[in-house]
Amino acid sequence: MTTPLKDIRVAVLATDGFEQSELLEPRRALREAGAETSVVSLRSGSIRGWKHDEKGDSVDVDLTVAEADASTFDALLLPGGVMNPDQLRQDEDAVRFVREFFRAGKPVAAICHGPQLLVEADVVEGRKLTSYASIRTDLINAGAEWVDQAVVCDQGLVTSRTPEDIPAFNAKMIEEFAEGVHSGQHA
Repeated sequence: MTTPLKDIRVAVLATDGFEQSELLEPRRALREAGAETSVVSLRSGSIRGWKHDEKGDSVDVDLTVAEADASTFDALLLPGGVMNPDQLRQDEDAVRFVREFFRAGKPVAAICHGPQLLVEADVVEGRKLTSYASIRTDLINAGAEWVDQAVVCDQGLVTSRTPEDIPAFNAKMIEEFAEGVHSGQHA
């Protein structure tokens, strides 16, 4: 097995209401590629996911976003789910944490409703991306060029639409995370 992400630390920013497959499957792919992942959330303990419209499994939190330092991570994963990004975007520490990855030019991957947090962090203007269709207008209003594609990459920002896109999302995320800092990524 190749480990293109050996020695790469990835923050997985999520809270209650994340779409289970959009956290677990990308995290598994990152680990299989050699990355160390840490779940960063609003509170310590564990957070609970959803499988579409049913409660899903819980995931242990490694760090709270208030104590997390973006400089100690190489990349950021933002899973979707309707409730997850809606709660995160209301938290100043979460928004700051996301913005710091962009300021440093570090790669970021967001799927489904995850890009809502990017809108709040004010980092989508002039970027091409995709998302779950229901937040298309939000992204366009924030200055993004929205396209309906399985996966889109713009200067280290990887986005996808739905759980069906996870295989393409994972492949592109691993490629971008392996490349590291992107000079055009700065917010």
